[in-house]
Amino acid sequence: MRYLFLVIISFSYLFANAHIFVYHRFADDRYPSANTSKEELIRQFEYFKKNNLQVVPLEKIITKLKNKEDIPSNWVALTIDDAYKSFYDNGLEIFKQYNYPFSLYVYVEATNKHYGDYMSWEQIKESSKYGTIGLHSYSHPRLQNLTSQKVISDTKKAYDTFVEKLNIKPTSYAYPYGEYTGKIKKILRENFEFDAILNQNTGSINNKTDRYDIPRIALVGEVNIAHKLRYKTFDVEWYEPKVFPEDGILRRVHAKVDPKYKTLKLYITKEGWRDVEVKDGIVDENLNIYLKKARIRIMLGSDVFTISNKVLNKIKINKGEINGK
Repeated sequence: MRYLFLVIISFSYLFANAHIFVYHRFADDRYPSANTSKEELIRQFEYFKKNNLQVVPLEKIITKLKNKEDIPSNWVALTIDDAYKSFYDNGLEIFKQYNYPFSLYVYVEATNKHYGDYMSWEQIKESSKYGTIGLHSYSHPRLQNLTSQKVISDTKKAYDTFVEKLNIKPTSYAYPYGEYTGKIKKILRENFEFDAILNQNTGSINNKTDRYDIPRIALVGEVNIAHKLRYKTFDVEWYEPKVFPEDGILRRVHAKVDPKYKTLKLYITKEGWRDVEVKDGIVDENLNIYLKKARIRIMLGSDVFTISNKVLNKIKINKGEINGK
């Protein structure tokens, strides 16, 4: 009986999937697409509390990833992008009330130049007593549209200003708009000593998650938390596509998966879900689809919740500057 219990525990941890959520504005009705009301935030926090979900500092998850250790499925981490003043005015008190840690990612130029909607350095310092502070670029650009050198210079300016104002070194970075390419990830890894980099792709975290490509699920408006927590990681080795096609036509999805699957679900932005065949662990679907948006999400999984994400961002700079590989 004891052996069976250990097997069950081991099985649950093998497929453990923690979740990281991202917020933006709080009780700011001017921007409904990025806003979370106080009532909604309390409702979410009550759900975490009543359903035995442990809200942990993001650093605990990053440490697990560094050590390639299993991450408990009931772990949740909370992040806030941009450092809008509405977090300080309307959100922070609720986080303090529930004693929930957070990671706040600073849009450095907005704070440094005193843009009206953003927290001051003093407010950020005050917030750091209750959570950790990370970097969210200097000028909040779409990084895929910058040259390699400009990606480095923007990040260095943000990093240096951050250290000067807060007297701490940021250990994690969140992509502006959640957008990036493989090339940008490589640039940031090679030129800065971040322990982790976060995107904004739907998904979960397990011990195989790349800590320089950590998914976060956005919580804006009224959300179904139980629905969001159903997302699990599906292991996929992506062959094609690697980058947004120059002519805007997605011709092929080619990937390697566990050969036990015979069919999978494939999702493409503006095209919806479809069933695809798996032959000896290979998905090779010919499509010839004209991509209707500059940001395309491709998802492949055993069902609509157990997925792997591939996000393609259209690049608008000179060919070859940042090739996304």
